Amino acid sequence: MRPVLHGDVTAAARALLLVPEAAREALCRRMIEEADFADRYARRMGRPHRDWGNGTLMAAARARPLAEEPALGEERYCRCLETVFRLLLEWRAARKAA
Repeated sequence: MRPVLHGDVTAAARALLLVPEAAREALCRRMIEEADFADRYARRMGRPHRDWGNGTLMAAARARPLAEEPALGEERYCRCLETVFRLLLEWRAARKAA
């Protein structure tokens, strides 16, 4: 996956806002996997993946509907941001361990 920037995290969190709470973790994991695959695809093929984009988390998130970005004080949004950060940390730790 390409380096993760602020916009990547907020786009992923906005995608999570539109799904039920019980489905958010699975969707976030899927977006991270899609971004990683798309990055490897783009490096190998010299072009973005047609569905998941250029290997950024933002491109994987934007393949889905996104909620309008709420204020940072909105609890549901904060929980979605927390999910994105936690799963990114888990994904990075798993890659280092492999």
